[in-house]
Amino acid sequence: MIRFHDEATPPWLRRHTKLVAVSTLFLLFAGAMVTSTGSGLAVPDWPLSYGMLMPPMVGGIFYEHGHRMIAAAVGFLTVLQAIWLQRREPKRFVRVLGWTALAAVVLQGVLGGLTVIFLLPPAISVAHAGLAEIFFCVTVAIAFYTSRSFEAIRREPRGDAPVAGAGAVVAIVFLQIVMGAVMRHLGAGLAIPDFPLSFGKWVPDLVSTAVAVNYAHRLGGLAVAIAALALSIRLRRYDARHPLRQMAALLLILVPAQILLGGYTVWSGRQPLITSLHVVTGALTLATAVVLWLSARTLGWGSERQAGPFVAGEVAA
Repeated sequence: MIRFHDEATPPWLRRHTKLVAVSTLFLLFAGAMVTSTGSGLAVPDWPLSYGMLMPPMVGGIFYEHGHRMIAAAVGFLTVLQAIWLQRREPKRFVRVLGWTALAAVVLQGVLGGLTVIFLLPPAISVAHAGLAEIFFCVTVAIAFYTSRSFEAIRREPRGDAPVAGAGAVVAIVFLQIVMGAVMRHLGAGLAIPDFPLSFGKWVPDLVSTAVAVNYAHRLGGLAVAIAALALSIRLRRYDARHPLRQMAALLLILVPAQILLGGYTVWSGRQPLITSLHVVTGALTLATAVVLWLSARTLGWGSERQAGPFVAGEVAA
């Protein structure tokens, strides 16, 4: 039979993990505003800003140095989270995730510095963007595994949950976000100036790398929509109040919203706020897919054997 751990995450620690996840999402928005406003080199030195801890917050400095200040705050919250989890969290794998998040945020800070030092090279900038999404997903996973929702999900009856399908959605969404980062950092966001058509056609002439990358990103959006719809159809057999069904429904709201924001990004000529909201909605879509996948792992047949520490139950003799 299944025996669950008696100890739960302390309430204030649970709240802190949510704070870290929400703060990280705001950090993603701040970073997107830096890119969208072209402020990446508004502060040409690192780790100081014009040799100061607090330069005049004018022009692009407001976005770039503001992004650094928010990153420092998130870093501090992540350090506090790792230590707090180590001391008070009963689930060992969550403690490991806490230290993983700390390692990711340190590496993220280093990559952010390198983007400035080497004058925004696309490879490092894309790595910086991709790691930001991974860090966000780790913080979301920590918040999920310490939540009351997880406590409820792990007590649901085991079933034939779509673990592979949910994992595929996570992979497709992540690759789509990375392709979007490649497009942004190559300056190809408006390489195709119309939407939903591309130069008035469904399949444009791929006359340049910028056009090819832009069109690949559009095809990626279609792939995400198809994958999310297929998963939602797969989950129709569950009751409407089932957690997996509810998360799939949320995914079906976020994906069309993301596509619409992508269209508005083109129609507005990459207006910074719209572009940044497009980035943030992509991150929310990825986070939702990750939580759905983790929930499916917890609910699936053989989850105790296959998922190891990713479920809080264990087999009792």
